[in-house]
Amino acid sequence: MLVKRQAVIVWFHQMKHVKHLKRYGHLIHVSKKLKYAIIYVNQEELDEVMAALLKLSYVTEVEPSYKPFIKTEFESTSIDKAKEYDYKMGI
Repeated sequence: MLVKRQAVIVWFHQMKHVKHLKRYGHLIHVSKKLKYAIIYVNQEELDEVMAALLKLSYVTEVEPSYKPFIKTEFESTSIDKAKEYDYKMGI
């Protein structure tokens, strides 16, 4: 059985608190320059984890990822005739 997961972007003040973020979810990526981390959590627990992260003193902002809700199926894949002619010309 697959568990639906969603990414959470956590912005923080200092890099020394990154290791504490591991207890809230699966830590995927950390940017030292921009001071943010990406954590994956279960979708059922998303609201509780975001509320718990916002209560931490070293966290400035918490954003959920909208990737699970974006439509990735495209309706039309036909090539425009004018563009196809340009490709054959080598332009």
